[in-house]
Amino acid sequence: MLTRKQNDLLRFIHTRLAADGVSPSFEEMKEALDLKSKSGVHRLINALEERAFIRRLPNRARALEILRMPETGSPALRKTESAPRSDIRPASLLVAANDAIAIPLHGRIAAGMPVEALESDRMLSVPAALLGPGDHYALEVSGDSMIEAGIFDGDYALVKRCDTARDGEIVVALIDDSEATLKYLRHEGNMIRLDPANSAYQPQRYSPQQVRVQGKLAGLLRRYH
Repeated sequence: MLTRKQNDLLRFIHTRLAADGVSPSFEEMKEALDLKSKSGVHRLINALEERAFIRRLPNRARALEILRMPETGSPALRKTESAPRSDIRPASLLVAANDAIAIPLHGRIAAGMPVEALESDRMLSVPAALLGPGDHYALEVSGDSMIEAGIFDGDYALVKRCDTARDGEIVVALIDDSEATLKYLRHEGNMIRLDPANSAYQPQRYSPQQVRVQGKLAGLLRRYH
């Protein structure tokens, strides 16, 4: 069952597409739903995707497809008597997702502080197409311990907030509730091994009680000067 805002957004998108075949922008969706920021739109779109009302199109990162409407559960692409136009192609109900959204920028990943302690009102503008479903935040990378994974000093790590991860995933790990680091996660017997992506550094081993996953890498943003 959809919330009122989720339902309102789905109907707004469908109405706009039916009226003129052009998807509303994130800014238009924000204004239509009277939201304070485009990140709220992003969260609603994620929720609709998780509930299978829309989906991200494969090989088309900047578009979403409406799959169904809540009244009948049937595909939204079906022509109805209430549709203002009859010349809309069934496969063309796409939502442009090329807008930028703002996510929290917590600080530098090697600053020696827990992620919670880095909470602030700073935000980072990120292309919506770089993020999938879920709650995200950004950290500025400090140091060269992950350069062989293509992660360099000054990059912005886009992190999906979670508390579990599989072996081989790059995670934000909080060690002893005092130091946050970006590393590959591995399980090694009864220990947790955090692997750098730089042959000049050695893996770090900790007991499971010492390590707390605070997210996993979802994307990377780099600015060229």
